[in-house]
Amino acid sequence: MLPISLALLLPALALSLYAQFKVSSTFKRYSQVRSGQGLTGAEGARRLLDAGGLSHVPIELSQGRLSDHYDPRSKVLRLSADVAQKDSLAALGVAAHEVGHALQDAQGYAPMRVRSTLVPAASLGSNLGMGLFIVGLFFGGNVVLMSVGILLFSAAVLFTLVTLPVEFDASRRALDLLSSHGILVAGETEGARKVLRAAGLTYVAAALMAIAQLARLVLISRNR
Repeated sequence: MLPISLALLLPALALSLYAQFKVSSTFKRYSQVRSGQGLTGAEGARRLLDAGGLSHVPIELSQGRLSDHYDPRSKVLRLSADVAQKDSLAALGVAAHEVGHALQDAQGYAPMRVRSTLVPAASLGSNLGMGLFIVGLFFGGNVVLMSVGILLFSAAVLFTLVTLPVEFDASRRALDLLSSHGILVAGETEGARKVLRAAGLTYVAAALMAIAQLARLVLISRNR
């Protein structure tokens, strides 16, 4: 029988694997469906940025598959080749999602500002928190090190939770923008919605995995 601390991770791991499969298969499916307007992801993003008063935000090509993101520090929207150069429903959905992040940044969307503030602590917690906990565990169950490790890792967990409203809001904005600006015509929005919904599931899975990991650390520390 699996230890309870390990069993906590299994549901989150299963959801993570499913989410990765879902986003990959859904993106692949709707990458093969061309939009009626014939706009590429980069063209659609440019139109939406300009309409939102963000003509100063450049669009750059990023390396890797599904590496699309908006960088709030440099105010740059970066799109992968599969998104920037394709005129598919998937490409336009992802591009509009990143425009949603740019608009959040410009409008001072509170959850996004909180998430940006948490980035240093979350990075430290992800890289150092688990390490400190393991060191404390294997050196006589050092309560101080284990507790500090848990505290640091909690910052990473909080980051994943704050990420959820940021991502869901960006997807909502994306679908509204695609429809209101006529980039996707009637019947096409559902394809973009399915792509963004699948992508959103990956963030839910990440949050659940982080929570499960934190619960596991707490359980282990209490059983020492």
